[in-house]
Amino acid sequence: MENKKKNPVASIILTLICILWMYPIVLILINSLKKEAAITTSGVFSIPTAETWNGVANFVASVTQMDFLKSFWYSLVISVMSVALIMLCCSMAAWYIVRVNGALSKVFYYLCVFSMVVPFQMVMFTLAKTADTLRLNNPYNICIIYLGFGAGLSVFMFTGFMKSIPLEIEEAAMIDGCTPIQTFFKVVLPIAKPTCVTVTILQAMWIWNDYLLPSLVLDQRKYKTVPMAVQYLKGGYGSVDMGAMMGTLVLAIVPIIIFYLFCQRYIIEGVVAGAVKG
Repeated sequence: MENKKKNPVASIILTLICILWMYPIVLILINSLKKEAAITTSGVFSIPTAETWNGVANFVASVTQMDFLKSFWYSLVISVMSVALIMLCCSMAAWYIVRVNGALSKVFYYLCVFSMVVPFQMVMFTLAKTADTLRLNNPYNICIIYLGFGAGLSVFMFTGFMKSIPLEIEEAAMIDGCTPIQTFFKVVLPIAKPTCVTVTILQAMWIWNDYLLPSLVLDQRKYKTVPMAVQYLKGGYGSVDMGAMMGTLVLAIVPIIIFYLFCQRYIIEGVVAGAVKG
């Protein structure tokens, strides 16, 4: 098969789109190194100079003013626990849907798919009341709520991949003495690694950056995630410490960027595997 010639026009257009997409992040990084007085409407696009350079002072201010480490811990706990719960429950649910393939499993599958199109605003007020009643209003239990909102996409992707796994592999494992649980964890789950990583990245980015759900559910006097803590950098009469805010934004996006770069080679493979037979 002959190699297709690269289209230079398409390459240029895609490169420009990538630059435009990355520009806001670069702009935040540049302004996080400036003094607060230099972060103005006219100076926000300029490169730091000797007069406006502030070094790591903004990052220090973000850590001290908003108790960044405590907020970082709550965001980390919520993200890790929620993603782990979504991964475990949704992968097992997708395996059950594919292998049982009965009327009940099909109904459950379509309910999960339907949940992806239900706007969050339809349930957010009743959700806040329910979370208080069931004691889900803390960083260690809110993962149950995230499971409900993240299950739709995760079950959809896992189901598409599970359909591509030959049943003979699982039958061979059971002949060798594996129980259904052992078959899932020792055979099925390792095969589904690309989809697992893809779902993990998508859910982690959403949960880490989420502001609305934690602000509705958590007791803000006790618990603040990083997106919530950014709002508390506002001073009297609506004034904002822009330097500390820029530093906080950089510190907030660094972990998820590192995690994404570490796992990016699995993303395309996992998305394609979960969509071909879905």
